[in-house]
Amino acid sequence: MSIAHWSTMDTSTGPFTAVVASDGAVLASGWTADVTELTPLISRSLAPGDLREKRDLGQVSTAIRRYHEGDLEVIEEVPVRQRSGEFREHAWDVLRTVSAGKPVSYGEYAALAGRPTAVRAAAAACARNATALFVPCHRVLRTGGALGGFRWGVDVKRWLLAHESPERVAGLG
Repeated sequence: MSIAHWSTMDTSTGPFTAVVASDGAVLASGWTADVTELTPLISRSLAPGDLREKRDLGQVSTAIRRYHEGDLEVIEEVPVRQRSGEFREHAWDVLRTVSAGKPVSYGEYAALAGRPTAVRAAAAACARNATALFVPCHRVLRTGGALGGFRWGVDVKRWLLAHESPERVAGLG
């Protein structure tokens, strides 16, 4: 029976919970204090047999804290594990290459994923992303720059994009 751990941390945008496999890979994460909002997002093939609360998730907890403090690249170092169809898994990998402060449109995201006409499939990959923040679906916008939807709320998405904006980052130096 596989065991996963979860923890909720306070962040600038409210509570953030992560579910982490025993090897340290994030299985689900998002801006909620309720782990039961995350567990249905985990692929059935990855679902842990036992889920236990743990105050400190090591590298994952450190990355969450450091990201919210301004180290925008730290999330790239954290392993994630999601399962779905071939395109969606590839699209999630591609999404991890979209840099902070350089959001892309859904059309650009589809092209980066190798299927420029598959805009709806790219949008579905964002919508079904279980590992928010670590697979930064908040970095995908509608054509023209409108925010579009976000599982964790448009206000959180707006905060994340402002947090990652080049103007803000330049002001830190």
